[in-house]
Amino acid sequence: MRRGGRAQIRVPRPQISPPVARRRRSLRPLWGLVAVALLLGSVLAGRLVDLQLINHTELAVAAAEVSSREISEPALRGRILATDGTALVANDPTAVVTIDPETVLESDDEGRALIESVAASLDLPVESLWGRTRVCGSEGAPPAPSCFSGSPYQPIPIAFDVDPVSALAILERPEAFPGVAVDTRPVRTYLAGSINAAHLLGYLGRPTQPEVDADEQLTAQDLVGRAGLESSYDAALRGTPGLTTVTVDPRGVVTGQLDHSDPVSGHDLITHLDPDLQAEVERTLVSTVNISRARGWPAESAAAVVLEVRTGGVVAAASLPTYDPSVWTTGVTQEQFDELTSDAAGQPLRNRVVGETFPPASTFKAVSLPAALDSGVDPDREYACPASVNIGGRQFSNFESQAHGNLTLQQIMEVSCDTAFYGWAYDEWRRQGGLEQDSDLTDPWVIAAEDFGLGRPTGVDLPGEAIGRVPSREWKRAYWEATREETCARADSGYPEVADQERREFLEQLARENCVDGWQYRPGDAVNFSIGQGDVAVTPLQMGVIYAAIANGGTLWEPQVVDEIRTPAGTLVEDVEPVAAGDIGVSPEALEIVRSGLQGVNTIGTGAAAFATFDLEAYPVAGKTGSAESLGKKSTAWYASYGPTTAPEYAVVVVVEQGGFGGEIAAPAARRIWEALADRSTPVPGE
Repeated sequence: MRRGGRAQIRVPRPQISPPVARRRRSLRPLWGLVAVALLLGSVLAGRLVDLQLINHTELAVAAAEVSSREISEPALRGRILATDGTALVANDPTAVVTIDPETVLESDDEGRALIESVAASLDLPVESLWGRTRVCGSEGAPPAPSCFSGSPYQPIPIAFDVDPVSALAILERPEAFPGVAVDTRPVRTYLAGSINAAHLLGYLGRPTQPEVDADEQLTAQDLVGRAGLESSYDAALRGTPGLTTVTVDPRGVVTGQLDHSDPVSGHDLITHLDPDLQAEVERTLVSTVNISRARGWPAESAAAVVLEVRTGGVVAAASLPTYDPSVWTTGVTQEQFDELTSDAAGQPLRNRVVGETFPPASTFKAVSLPAALDSGVDPDREYACPASVNIGGRQFSNFESQAHGNLTLQQIMEVSCDTAFYGWAYDEWRRQGGLEQDSDLTDPWVIAAEDFGLGRPTGVDLPGEAIGRVPSREWKRAYWEATREETCARADSGYPEVADQERREFLEQLARENCVDGWQYRPGDAVNFSIGQGDVAVTPLQMGVIYAAIANGGTLWEPQVVDEIRTPAGTLVEDVEPVAAGDIGVSPEALEIVRSGLQGVNTIGTGAAAFATFDLEAYPVAGKTGSAESLGKKSTAWYASYGPTTAPEYAVVVVVEQGGFGGEIAAPAARRIWEALADRSTPVPGE
């Protein structure tokens, strides 16, 4: 306390706050953002310059491509004509009902109700029409060809070959059938009734994806040749497709047209085929097969071919079983395709003329006799023709074990003496070194077969040609090496699935022998080779080429079906010239012996019965019968020939698989063909 008794009051002194420190914010982040913005702006500006100035043209084209599509319009396919101008394959218009893909796309039910209405109006199954709107390969789509494989920018065809009256009913009610139209399109048509020629003409089908990728003019909805001349000359027949460029919106709906070029029709093929003769050949084959079956033979298939001996032109050719080529015009069903390729139906798509091989049997003696002469057989002496001969411990017999005594070479051909050929082939096998010989370079039988063109393609202008087989030493070794493992397995397991005991035991013994030394060229191989048996395999066309060469003096001509290629207006595009494939290399003396023997076949030999009432003096024909035997099969009938011998024009070959004997089945069939040829030819006597 202070003096005076007064208390001292403390007054608090005001507190002075320290000054607030004000920090100045840095401008670095702001300048960073500005820098980034400027950088992005520069990039954007640069890109705009690039888009608007530098690459404007290129990008504009790319933009147009994104919103446009190209639609291919197939050209009218060329015709296939006979030598006289008869249209064997042409194009006829057919009514096709289509539906706009936009209608399907925008419909809530994908157009199902509309399809049902169309089906009811046309009296057609709904599912068939509905399936054609489904894209092939998509979920729920039926298998090809019942689905849609065309362009999504073109009308979808849902019904083909529609009755015009029913089609008109649809056109008259557009409000009931929105997006549905009736179009007229060309389809392949064939000379109905008189001829078939399916294996020569061929058929069309959709291209595969690799084919589309390889050909820039080909689209998935186009049709290409799949067999016969349609395949071989597809490029000439197809022409050049038209092209339309359209614009489309993001949904894929066409909004306009940018460009268009018209298609250019394909060229016509003028063939060597004679329609009347072709019809007779086909009728003859059908009749012959029926006769053979009536006699108890299987007659599984048959083939016949007629060639011009001086050019190789194919005048007629037929194969059985056959099929109706028109089944392909609107898309073959799966059921039809299964039938065409089934074993039970005989695989009708297979062309037996060029694609099937058979042992030629005694028709091969026209090749073997020149080979025997080259091996040293004396043309001026007679040779024994016993009923059978023993070669390598096995008996080899004549047909029906018939003996004929001593015969000249001409007579050996006439009666088709097997045992004479057996002896010649066995003698040559031993001279070649027997089992020790592994080369074919000096074997006259192998050399002759190859000189006559066997074991290689003839060059015919048809697809699917088989080359056949010349069973030489080299071939046998290669075959043994390729099949040895399986053969040895069979030697152990046997053939329990074979019901016939005798055949089963034979197969088992053969497997055991071949497992050890199946590569060896044994005496049996040589003697079977000499008469066209064993492993010898030829096509009917190859034998036709051989007999044509014998007739014309030795030239092997490539067989050709097509003679010319012309525009639809008739202007010549290409004259298909004959092509010589080689010479058989037979001396005139040897060739005359062969010809003499072949001519005697029809007068006093194995073909005499078939030609008994044929006027051989007015139209002399030379030929050779054959009855081929294969393990587990019945005899296949052959007849190969040429004529007239005074001035050869044609070669004719007929074969009936498991059809009987050559003289009884094939020769009479060929005789009918020769009668038709004689009617169209005028031989010059004495030439």
